[in-house]
Amino acid sequence: MAKKSALGRGLGALIDNSEEVRQQRPAASIIEIDIDKIEANPWQPRSRFDEERLNELSMSIKAVGIVQPLTLRKLGEDKYQIIAGERRFRASKLAGLSKVPAYVRDADDDIMLEMALVENIQREDLDPIEVAISYQRLIDECSLTQESMSDRVGKKRSTIANYLRLLRLPAEIQLGLREKQISMGHARAIINVEDPARQIAIFEQIIKDDLSVRKVEELVRTIDKPVAPKEPVRTGEPVSEAYTALRHQLSSFFKTNIQFSRDTKGKGKIVIPFRSDEELEQIVAILDKVKS
Repeated sequence: MAKKSALGRGLGALIDNSEEVRQQRPAASIIEIDIDKIEANPWQPRSRFDEERLNELSMSIKAVGIVQPLTLRKLGEDKYQIIAGERRFRASKLAGLSKVPAYVRDADDDIMLEMALVENIQREDLDPIEVAISYQRLIDECSLTQESMSDRVGKKRSTIANYLRLLRLPAEIQLGLREKQISMGHARAIINVEDPARQIAIFEQIIKDDLSVRKVEELVRTIDKPVAPKEPVRTGEPVSEAYTALRHQLSSFFKTNIQFSRDTKGKGKIVIPFRSDEELEQIVAILDKVKS
């Protein structure tokens, strides 16, 4: 089973609270804010939030805490407004949190913030998630594009894009990356898998079996490779081209070898094989989505 020494302790398990470290990280000073003192941004461009995804994020926050802090603007005594992170804020409320980790900014410190973040990115002791969060803050809070960031920090746009993609990984994997349980190379391979459950399964397998980056890349290619359907089991009347096309379509949809049989009276069956509990859960999840 994968080592999960930090899971359940959230962001606090990964942040050194000493005054010395805080002084060394001016662009990453994080404090805990009472959730009832925070209000949404009235100019939030997103007016609708997917309820299912909010619930998924809420469950993740319950399990491992908030990995990427909110960014707030202080409006007055004990009053804050969201600059970035309203989805995390809503999910935290659903999770029943009373406090959330946040960066707190004054309303007019844009230039200083940009300078501090750019300087922070240049440091050599940052983990990949810290770098990714700094890039994301430059986008969210300083309205920089990847191209303009490339000029400011001296990195290729592709490099910046690769860091930003890390923030799409499940929280467990982000924490594992911060704790050096896996490398940036491992994470870049995992992110090519679309399903979060499979991403976590691969992450746990890396730790359990001490897989190299190359092994993980091969594993991901195997997962993503379309499965070549087996020839149908024929009992009596040959399967028509329409049934063959349907079998191919189902095999591609479920990413497994669908077995299709039909007798002379038109009766038959469709079998969806699986090789592990994880694959079964994936099939059930696909069926649930189809039903909804």
